[in-house]
Amino acid sequence: MRLLVVEDDREAAAYLRKALRESGHICEIAYDGEEGLALALDGEFDVFVIDRMLPKRDGLSLVSEVRKRGVRTPVLILSALGQVDDRVTGLRAGGDDYLSKPYSFSELLARIEALARRIAPQAADTVYKVGDLELDRLAHRVTRSGQEIPLQPREFRLLEYLLRHAGQVVTRTMLLENVWDYHFDPQTNVIDVHVSRLRSKIDKGFDRPLLHTVRGAGYMVRDGAR
Repeated sequence: MRLLVVEDDREAAAYLRKALRESGHICEIAYDGEEGLALALDGEFDVFVIDRMLPKRDGLSLVSEVRKRGVRTPVLILSALGQVDDRVTGLRAGGDDYLSKPYSFSELLARIEALARRIAPQAADTVYKVGDLELDRLAHRVTRSGQEIPLQPREFRLLEYLLRHAGQVVTRTMLLENVWDYHFDPQTNVIDVHVSRLRSKIDKGFDRPLLHTVRGAGYMVRDGAR
């Protein structure tokens, strides 16, 4: 899944990003309400995780505004305010779930997954297919010709991003920023290594390649040889 976390506590935000990515999800962070609103309106996310107390624009105002703009993405509100009235206020502002701090990561992850399952309007929004290759984001499962292909979390995120842009050239910069969250070139062959491992898993032993290298440009997932 692609998640937006709006949290001004940078240590808490870093922990959430690391834990969510280790769980196989793509996570973007905003540190204030205005930045969160801009990302929420501009990006395509499966779930928003929004802290209630934020600088520049508080979390409830953020949720209310995205609802006014017609964004129906599920929202999980996080807050140290955990009384019944606080939860009711958060839900009435447009939140779909409310989790009081402190919380366990396992519960937060379960609630995110439950929101995505409950509100996803159709299978097409959660399943990507190219040829006989299929990736189910909610089940965290990849198959080809009905055969399950086990992937490591980073490989899963890499394949998900490539499938989201199937038929398009995906550059190394796009992968560094969206799969590794690097906004600089680390001057390593990390992408080449992961692409090679992914290719061996999804292409080796099958009748035709789906993951192609576009020389001098990047990579592309498409059905059939280039």
